[in-house]
Amino acid sequence: FVEKPAENVVAVAGSDVTFVAKVDSSSLMRKPTMKWLKGKWLDLGSKAGKHLQFKETYDRNTKVRIYTYEMKIVKVVAGDAGGYRCEVTSKDKCDSSTFEITVEVLYAVCFYKRRDAGEDEGDLDFSALLKKRAEKTEPEIDVWELLKSAHPSEYEKIAFQYGITDLRGMLKRLKKMKEVQKPSEAFLKRLESCYSVEKGKKIVMSCEVLDPNVQVKWLKNGQEIKPSAKYVMEAVGNVRTLTINKSNLSDDAAYECVVGDDKCSTEVYVKEPPITITKLMDDYHVVVGERVEFEIEVSEEGAHVMWSDQELIKDKESTKYRFKKDGKKHTLIIQEATLDDAGMYHAWTNGGHTKGELEVEEKELEVLQDIADLTVRATDQAMFKCEVSDDKVTGKWFKDGVEVLPSERIKMTHVGRFHRLIIEDVKPEDAGDYTFVPDGYALSLSAKLNFLEIKIDYVPRQDPPKIHLDTTGNMVSQNTIIVVAGNKLRLDVEITGEPAPTVVWSKGEEAITATEGRVRVESRKDLSCFVIEGAERADEGNYNICVTNPAGEDKAMIFVKIVDVPDPPENVKCTAVGEDCATIVWEPPKFDGGVPIKGYLMERKKKGSSRWTKLNFDVYESTTYEAKRMIEGVLYEMRVFAVNSIGLSQPSLNSKPFMPIAPTSEPTRLTVHDVTDSTCSLRWLAPEKIGAGGLDGYVIEYCKEGATEWVAANTDLCEKQGFVVRGLPVGEKINFRVVAVNIAGRSPPATLSQPVTIREVVEHPKIRLPRELRTKYIRKVGEKINLTIPFQGKPHPVAAWFKDGQPVDPKMVNVRNTNVDSILFIRSAEREHSGTYELVLKIENMEDRASINIRIIEKPGPPLNVRVTDVWGFNAALEWEPPKDDGNTEITGYTIQKADMKTKEWFTVYEHNRRTNCTVSDLIMGNEYMFRVYSENLCGLSEEPRFSKNTAVIPKTGGTLKQPSYKEKDMACAPKFTQPLVDRSVVAGYSTAISCAVRGFPKPKIVWMKNRMIIGEDPKFLMQNNQGVLTLNIRKPGTFDAGKYSCMAVNDLGQDEVECKLDVRDETVPQSPHMFQPLAGLLNSKIVPNSAQFLC
Repeated sequence: FVEKPAENVVAVAGSDVTFVAKVDSSSLMRKPTMKWLKGKWLDLGSKAGKHLQFKETYDRNTKVRIYTYEMKIVKVVAGDAGGYRCEVTSKDKCDSSTFEITVEVLYAVCFYKRRDAGEDEGDLDFSALLKKRAEKTEPEIDVWELLKSAHPSEYEKIAFQYGITDLRGMLKRLKKMKEVQKPSEAFLKRLESCYSVEKGKKIVMSCEVLDPNVQVKWLKNGQEIKPSAKYVMEAVGNVRTLTINKSNLSDDAAYECVVGDDKCSTEVYVKEPPITITKLMDDYHVVVGERVEFEIEVSEEGAHVMWSDQELIKDKESTKYRFKKDGKKHTLIIQEATLDDAGMYHAWTNGGHTKGELEVEEKELEVLQDIADLTVRATDQAMFKCEVSDDKVTGKWFKDGVEVLPSERIKMTHVGRFHRLIIEDVKPEDAGDYTFVPDGYALSLSAKLNFLEIKIDYVPRQDPPKIHLDTTGNMVSQNTIIVVAGNKLRLDVEITGEPAPTVVWSKGEEAITATEGRVRVESRKDLSCFVIEGAERADEGNYNICVTNPAGEDKAMIFVKIVDVPDPPENVKCTAVGEDCATIVWEPPKFDGGVPIKGYLMERKKKGSSRWTKLNFDVYESTTYEAKRMIEGVLYEMRVFAVNSIGLSQPSLNSKPFMPIAPTSEPTRLTVHDVTDSTCSLRWLAPEKIGAGGLDGYVIEYCKEGATEWVAANTDLCEKQGFVVRGLPVGEKINFRVVAVNIAGRSPPATLSQPVTIREVVEHPKIRLPRELRTKYIRKVGEKINLTIPFQGKPHPVAAWFKDGQPVDPKMVNVRNTNVDSILFIRSAEREHSGTYELVLKIENMEDRASINIRIIEKPGPPLNVRVTDVWGFNAALEWEPPKDDGNTEITGYTIQKADMKTKEWFTVYEHNRRTNCTVSDLIMGNEYMFRVYSENLCGLSEEPRFSKNTAVIPKTGGTLKQPSYKEKDMACAPKFTQPLVDRSVVAGYSTAISCAVRGFPKPKIVWMKNRMIIGEDPKFLMQNNQGVLTLNIRKPGTFDAGKYSCMAVNDLGQDEVECKLDVRDETVPQSPHMFQPLAGLLNSKIVPNSAQFLC
């Protein structure tokens, strides 16, 4: 960033505010990408519109490539307050800047806008204003102050009480608030405050340290990161880099770079990619009443999908539409399609859109049972009955073309698909043609009623009435019937008696007389039917049937028991949590549905998610359940279903959110490092399991042998993995233990296997001389010498250094002694530092000694007295003497070179020649040679050679050659390109070259141009001329390097020019290899200087 937005901006509600950021892209190959974010991940680019406006500009007239980005908030509202971040990225480079917006509301002239209102829904919301007046102001509670003053064991309780979801982040910020930031002594440049990366991409974090040789450690959530293919750690000079490849959601954490006791930290945020639709929506063609399921699949589970059509948003609360989620599948269900449901349906995710069309046709009505002609006698019952295919179709009855209206004697019923016309006590005027016409269909069903008049003289017979109950079917015991709630009960009771008895049904004292409705009584000849449609719990009870006629009376009682699914369980809550588990308890439902509870089914989900996960598929009988395989540090919610023999209850209310978290495991490898008369030094390693609760520190406790009361040795938590317990009684046997502490509490203790006796132990001094120092220690002049010699002994020994029997000179050698080692340091070694160094370690009258032979070497001097001793044929013999200065080490060889006195170009004859003489062969007749010799040791060749005092002359033999005279041909010609430039298409970022060939004498001057502009001394371009073959190398071209390139050749006789077009493609997929022309050698019949040419 060249210019960042202001860190804190105060805006007045209703005014406009603009934020400007400028980015320098001079070092970038591509245009950078800018994102404006609110909070942690909310990308404001998708909210662009009337309220949020974005602008991007680029000034082409300036030499520095600077992009200007603007974000304008029009008419600021209270909801715009909060933290924002602008993030610029280009390939693997990233930079970000954070800023805060505070909105001041002028209540004297202020209106409110609903949070769920859109951009075009107006600015006024008087209901919110009235609601705000009615609200009682409660005193605000500062959660930060609560956390500062609370004990660590109360943190989780406070998080649950005040709805804190990011407890880990708040505790880290709280810890930083408590700490006073000190100026860093180890870092020149710290890590950025935060880094963001998309899931699956690479992220690079870097910082600069003061000491280029220092070793650093990288931590993730307090645990050290080991180098691997995923985590790559690099150290280049003062820069320390951590690269995370193929990042995932588990990499969203806090990272630290530690140098000794100093450290710097940062946060990494991993963004999930947009949700795409992998399976598109299909079109549907159905008839009225059919079920429709629009199904799509998305790329991630638990994704949010928005459905809509013309009326879907209005009817979303009704039962007509149902939305179903199953993993990656999302389904919109229309239970019974109507003609109004036809249209286009859409589904959106944040990364995709699909649509499907629904066509609905009218359903044809089928006649399943037609009306039959009837012939009845006087006072008998006539019933016309028909059945159609649709149970929702209504209709009308007609007699001889006139609509039949219901009366006490004429009744019309519609039950399911059956339509009935019942005429009681048939009379002669009832005879005629009867027709049923369904509403909305061009269809009619007709039948004829014939009246049969018969006169019979008889004597009426009288029989007492009798009720004949059927004890089979739904009866589980005598006179008891069990009905599942929602089902239909139809009880047909046979009645006998003469004359026909009168039937009365009653529940308690209330008689049931209705012949229509949900609870009704239907009467037929010799049969009484008691019907309950969709049985409910209130229908349970004793039902009485009483039949009477002049001959007598009969009664019966029937108990109807309604069974149902149970009520939901109550008071679901979490009583205990562990590292990856939680204990859930609940109370049984108040109503068990009339049958015993078989058990329970449990489900859980992450808070904020809508996807529930089943925890058991077999019924669980107890009311206490331990949920396992949970992620530590994540908020969960639970719900429970009750199960009986009828079915599954509705889910219980969600439990309060809870978070699995556990103390760490015990510290490991607890050992005693040192013991004195009053102190004991302990050391240990971090626990193997730390978890999401992190590690706050350690508590060290001790007690005397045989005692049970443990005493804390430290008042504040110890953050290091070592501690010195002081003030211990001399000679006592003491037990020690160490406990790790985090937000969840104390870990199990790590205890020493046996007590420690508090007494100083005398130990003989012993020098642990490293293996590489037991032989001669050789270093070059100017190198640094840093020798660390560990030793042991109690009490602490006294170390002293000697060189060649004399104490070391502190002006030449630096010595630093500790309780466990001694360091000998020479910043820049010189020859006089060579010698035998002796370390003497003393404890009272005991001592130990160790010697180190240090030799400082450098390059040798040149050899002495180099001379040619003999010459014969084509050979020459050389001899010399070893150098006077061998560089403080033995001479390993010599390098001999020769040179012709004419050309004086030196050529190596021998390398690593160990003797002080040699024979040089293959010399050319008639030439005179001189020689030089370099001496060589472990440091390399000597700085200067020694030249031979005399030369070697190889005499000629035989006659001399007389050169013929000839007239030189004039080869002068104007420049001419024999091979033109060829158009090229290359990929951005890959170096390329364009070539041509030219002929001309005198040698022409070559000028390269781009778009008719001369290419100067630009390091991006390399121009070469090899025997007339001209090449222009372009290093890693970008899209701005495309254009027309031309080459011009000029001499005194004229000029020539060729040009080509270079196209640079901005793509990452490799193209097919470019086919180059084969090498062609164009050589004239007569050799002319600077005119030979080769082309490839």
